[in-house]
Amino acid sequence: MSLRSFFSRLFSSHSNDRQSNHGSHSRVRENQNHGKENKSLGRENKVFGHRRGLSIWRHYIVQFFIALTLILSAIWLLLAVWYQFGITSAITWLTTVVVVGLLATLLAARYWPQIFDKNPLHKKIAKNATSHSNIDNQSYKSTRVKWLTGLYAATWLAGVGWFLSIEPKQDRDWMAEVSQRVDYKRDAANPDLITLTNVRDFDWRTDTEATEHWETRTVDLSKLSGVDVTNSYWMGPLIAHTLVSFRFENDRPLAFSFEIRKEKGESFSALAGFFRRYELSLIAAEERDIIYTRSNARGEQVYLFPVSHLQQHEVRSLFEAYLTAADDLNASPDWYNTLLSNCTNIIFYMARIVSGDRLPWDYRIWVSGWLPNYLYDVGMLDAAPENDNQPWSMDTWYERTHINPKALGFNNQSGATSDDNGRAFSQQIRQGIPIPPLADSQASAEANAQSTAQISQ
Repeated sequence: MSLRSFFSRLFSSHSNDRQSNHGSHSRVRENQNHGKENKSLGRENKVFGHRRGLSIWRHYIVQFFIALTLILSAIWLLLAVWYQFGITSAITWLTTVVVVGLLATLLAARYWPQIFDKNPLHKKIAKNATSHSNIDNQSYKSTRVKWLTGLYAATWLAGVGWFLSIEPKQDRDWMAEVSQRVDYKRDAANPDLITLTNVRDFDWRTDTEATEHWETRTVDLSKLSGVDVTNSYWMGPLIAHTLVSFRFENDRPLAFSFEIRKEKGESFSALAGFFRRYELSLIAAEERDIIYTRSNARGEQVYLFPVSHLQQHEVRSLFEAYLTAADDLNASPDWYNTLLSNCTNIIFYMARIVSGDRLPWDYRIWVSGWLPNYLYDVGMLDAAPENDNQPWSMDTWYERTHINPKALGFNNQSGATSDDNGRAFSQQIRQGIPIPPLADSQASAEANAQSTAQISQ
């Protein structure tokens, strides 16, 4: 081998090694870069997948609430028709068929369009479809859903219009205990003297049988001495009927009660009360009638709570609010509503006008059974009514104000006069219940109420 050939081979070997090393390093760098790109792409795919998953879930949630809204709207309309015409009425069944049929077709077209694609004509179109015809088919489905939505909305709105057009009436075949409407006259010479007509004073023998008495009674507003709230529980601890009694110096109390005005043969349903089924009635009555029938004749659990820290002008304003309510109902009847216009929150609306911020808004206004707890928390039930500096708990209040054991032996059919009998009953159910005096001033009333609220909490 020549020297020239030897050096030529030697240099070419080094060069190849360098190229080989350079190539291997390049491949390593390329693999590293490629790995980084894959990792970056993987992270982007994860983020994209996460966002896409959230988007899908949002879509499903929105679709669920749309479907739920449609179903609830149909149920509302069908219940409104049911409670107005009865379940056996032809109108009820016809409305049910139309509403359910429209809603089922709409939901199927919106959420299960393949049901409509079972038509042979649709299959043929789908089989021979080009991309352009697919777009047309999607447009057709969207148009179909829009038409069905519009038709259902028009039907439902027509039902709402009919429902809102239902007017309350004064001339129905009413049950005896709500057949009359309380009215009053104010003495021209002395505006404190109010003469009420159609004050109910029935002699109840059972929960459905009574001897009717509608009395005329005159009260002196200058003799008002306090207010009692009575809760009568007939359907568990959450639901109660609320009455308000006004106490007078040297006279028996007078009770007011907002009630449904039931027709003969009609019974109360809390659900029906949402659907303009009952007119609203205001009853003025003797306690031996309107409380006795609940505690003794019906066996409901009744509690009487004397409201504390009130001034006489507040008590008088609340009484005047009842007179205004009587005027309004006599001029134009109104509907009872289980949620918005019931025996409890109407009283709260009137009391809030009288007392303002002393009665803050609270969810218990719509849960009638918890009204006493609300009064306790805002300081309207005396924290230590026996002046022994031992605060009463709410459990103590319920124990002391439970009138059923006190009224159990009362003889409502005694030979005494109605006035004496009524006075005796009112005194008997208040045994062991401290009766608070009226407050001397607004400052003392508010201060005492705030102090009581702090103690109760």
